[in-house]
Amino acid sequence: MKVFVTGVAGQLGHDVINELAERTENHTGEFTYTGSDLAQEYSGAQDGTAVTKAPYVSLDITDPAAVEKVLLAEQPDVVVHCAAWTAVDLAEDMEEKVRQVNTVGTQNIVNAVKKLDASRKDGCKMVYLSTDYVFDGQGTTPWTPDCKDYKPLNVYGQTKLEGELAVSEALEKYFIVRIAWVFGKNGKNFIKTMLNVGKTHDRLTVVNDQIGTPTYTYDLAKLLVDMIVTDRYGYYHATNEGGYISWYDFAVEIFRQAAALGHPEYDEEHLTVAPVTTEEYGVSKARRPFNSRLDKSKLIENGFTPLPDWKDALHRYLTELEF
Repeated sequence: MKVFVTGVAGQLGHDVINELAERTENHTGEFTYTGSDLAQEYSGAQDGTAVTKAPYVSLDITDPAAVEKVLLAEQPDVVVHCAAWTAVDLAEDMEEKVRQVNTVGTQNIVNAVKKLDASRKDGCKMVYLSTDYVFDGQGTTPWTPDCKDYKPLNVYGQTKLEGELAVSEALEKYFIVRIAWVFGKNGKNFIKTMLNVGKTHDRLTVVNDQIGTPTYTYDLAKLLVDMIVTDRYGYYHATNEGGYISWYDFAVEIFRQAAALGHPEYDEEHLTVAPVTTEEYGVSKARRPFNSRLDKSKLIENGFTPLPDWKDALHRYLTELEF
């Protein structure tokens, strides 16, 4: 199976390529793969993993001619579309640019995949990574994958929804996978932010009224590769297991585990973490959803293995992270 992965300089694309490489090396799958991103050569973490040596194509997904040329030349069986504008607050000031990436860029990928699907004997599948931000984040009921009650609160959510619709309205062989609270080795995330500010502060405030579950890209990559070898298409939700928590709960556990791993600067004697409401915190430019609970039961119903517990994922992540 030939897989083309966009956004390999980001957290998830990095891990998808590495998962494909690992399965091929271990003979638990047989894949060839190409990564792409905007830079002329791979610009993600130089960590010596497979992605740093994998075939790479520089691609501006906002250029329709370039997208078509590259994908028709590559002839992939699957396109895993991880590339996206994800800076939520910055998006509020750069709506047109964000739309070019998240909406137009996705439409360009969709158009090329549709041509591939029509021209190849075995067709072409597509995976699109989306977000709980396509919903309004109200209430306490977990959002189901097939819910169509879309009401994004911000530019990021709106453009990711437009990307979803571009995929679902034009293709049949697609997986739309919504995720939340993402963290991975290659890029910025909440864990790295907390560890950095925790070094220089003895007191932090973290919001406790936004509820969801973290998603470790290493674990998510395994699920996505499980998906692409099947034809169980449709909408899915995927975060780590372990229940729903607040950002405050997440921060407390980050510091607890970091201290247990031999970093006393994060223990309760050196650092206090206080819960506050979103209104009290008051810094965010973009409106954030309060309810990021995602119902993941469809994974099990369709025969996929859920992601491990988020505390376990956090532990594995911290043991690999240099901090």
